[in-house]
Amino acid sequence: MQSFESSYAAPSFAGGGMDSAPTGSIEPASLTQGRCTLDEPVTETIMRDLRSIGTKMKYVMIPRDREDNASGLREWDLWGPLVLCLALGIMLSAQAEDSNQASLAFGLVFIIVWVGSGIVTLNAVLLKGKISFFQSVCVLGYCIAPLVLAAFLSLLLQMIWLKVIFVIVGFSWATRASVGFMKELVPEDRKALGVYPVWLFYVAIAWMILIS
Repeated sequence: MQSFESSYAAPSFAGGGMDSAPTGSIEPASLTQGRCTLDEPVTETIMRDLRSIGTKMKYVMIPRDREDNASGLREWDLWGPLVLCLALGIMLSAQAEDSNQASLAFGLVFIIVWVGSGIVTLNAVLLKGKISFFQSVCVLGYCIAPLVLAAFLSLLLQMIWLKVIFVIVGFSWATRASVGFMKELVPEDRKALGVYPVWLFYVAIAWMILIS
């Protein structure tokens, strides 16, 4: 209501009399409050979201100091975690022996990623962590990117010893990126209780990639 009143110009009567036609204007609220994103082209919206996903992926794939990571992942979204989860599920199901195992692998990826990240987040909240639910899910989801890359390289090369190396490196990378962010938001005397479930979360995903 306040924005409407600020953009509304009171009508004035040209001749000062009641018979004169009133004049006035109502300016769009978007002009007074900045650009409205509802009016932008769809392509621009998609490109803005892709740039946001790319920025968060850069923070995960190129670890920086903890304070910088916190600022880079502060604005949460679930598009990136969804894309990574779909990619991982497709790659693991592609390596299954039959359609039943493929469906099982795809479903397990979704259950472990989303239910697991929810449990880890709930644990952090119960430990008096200063983080919102969806922000934690966003961070944990983006940090599976190294493991998704490890699964992709393993699918391409099809060598057991290389697969083990890729998974170990991806697991270490993902754990470092997520723990560096999560432990800053948990009280000092409860950091171990907050970090341990994060470690288990990525162990489960790494093990799925390793046995696929």
